[in-house]
Amino acid sequence: MVLRVLHIWNTAGVASVIAKFVDREFGAESRVITRRAADRVGLTTYGTAYPDGPARFFFRALQMSAWADVVHVHSLDRIVPWVRRLYGKRVVMHYHGTDIEGRWDEKRQRWSRADYVAVSTPNLLEGGPESAVHVPNPVDTDIFRPTGARREPGSAVSFRYGMDAEAVEAAKRLGLKLTMVERWSVPHERMPDLLSKYEYYIDMRRPPDHAVARSIGRAALEALGCGAKVVDWSGKVVDALPPENDPRRVAAKWYEVYTGLIRQPGAFRRGR
Repeated sequence: MVLRVLHIWNTAGVASVIAKFVDREFGAESRVITRRAADRVGLTTYGTAYPDGPARFFFRALQMSAWADVVHVHSLDRIVPWVRRLYGKRVVMHYHGTDIEGRWDEKRQRWSRADYVAVSTPNLLEGGPESAVHVPNPVDTDIFRPTGARREPGSAVSFRYGMDAEAVEAAKRLGLKLTMVERWSVPHERMPDLLSKYEYYIDMRRPPDHAVARSIGRAALEALGCGAKVVDWSGKVVDALPPENDPRRVAAKWYEVYTGLIRQPGAFRRGR
């Protein structure tokens, strides 16, 4: 029997990478769906971004949930109670940042209906249930690898994300020549070429109405995959992609979760 997994929404392109490698490594059949309006730079490299409005997409996602053995929801937690009520499916609720940070109590009626609750960075566990689990984000190393472009020594790049002054200061402290790029201005397919041109990526992010992001971001992980060094939010220099972000390792973790949910549906629901 082939495991069928439906990913609803594609926050930061994470669903596409998980689905691609779970299918490749374990022979599963995964579908990734999101709205085209939510994917301005083409992050959905595996799956489909539909030209739906919010209501039509919600209805589409509910209909497609009937096909799956496991429904893996990213960020769009309001759909979780509906999937459970209509189909009784095994549901994963996967949070990625400001969708849950500081909001665990507010969203309890949604995430508590899931069989498994995961977060993409460890800081998001704060205030959450004991059963919530940190599963690192994978990097698609088929795409994000050194391109062979000449990397200018002493160069750095950073995306504008609420901490421009801090990025400039970090570059000055390390003696780097910094290029600032507008967030969401670079299509996903062009990111490897951009990130392979610079020696450093400076990862300074402050989402609107939130504190400084205390984790390595998606673009920073992709820069590491392309062979750049990363200066993180604390000023620490990271010079290689952490093994925990290897897509095969992450795929193995998720396959274990999916098959565990099917064998023992209540196994992960303790401590809520």
